[in-house]
Amino acid sequence: MTFKSKAIAFSFACLLGAASSAANAETQTGRFMDVDGATRAPAGHVGFCSENPGECGGANRDAVVVKLNRERWNELIAVNDEVNRQIRPVTDIELFGVEEYWTFPSGGAGDCEEYVLEKQRVLQNRGWPRSALLITVVKDTDNAGHAVLTVRTDQGDVILDNQIEAVLPWYSSPYRFVKRQSTGHPAKWAAISDQRVSTVASLTN
Repeated sequence: MTFKSKAIAFSFACLLGAASSAANAETQTGRFMDVDGATRAPAGHVGFCSENPGECGGANRDAVVVKLNRERWNELIAVNDEVNRQIRPVTDIELFGVEEYWTFPSGGAGDCEEYVLEKQRVLQNRGWPRSALLITVVKDTDNAGHAVLTVRTDQGDVILDNQIEAVLPWYSSPYRFVKRQSTGHPAKWAAISDQRVSTVASLTN
């Protein structure tokens, strides 16, 4: 689940403008993902929770949406860049000898889930609420499974990724969104209804 990073310029001002356009447009695509309901957690996350119960226990009191100002926007960019630089992309087969294994990165290497788990951990340690930092499973531009971090803000859902360097609104991402952690409990997952007509045409159901 690795991909050569692409640099895309996307500023805080662009986000505000895009959020305003999305909020006013009479389309199916909004600033926030359309969540259908409960679905099965990825096997890798089930295993991660079994080994790290402290990361997955306890219901979140509220589904917090973070008020996004320029300072917090810059913090997201900094954490995304920092973790992307610190981790060398290596597959689970190469690291652990299995197809899918979710864990925090060690030795400066990991695949997409290690990037996501580390970004989630760093932001939580900086005071960002757990319910606003959701591991999300997507299909990438090669129709392969991939994990990104969704950050829920008052300007909409934004994505931290190791394949694309910019922090983007979810609807500007070229991926098809499948499911993500529940806002109510870190061990539970919810299905995403991604109806965007702009989703990459090569992706199949």
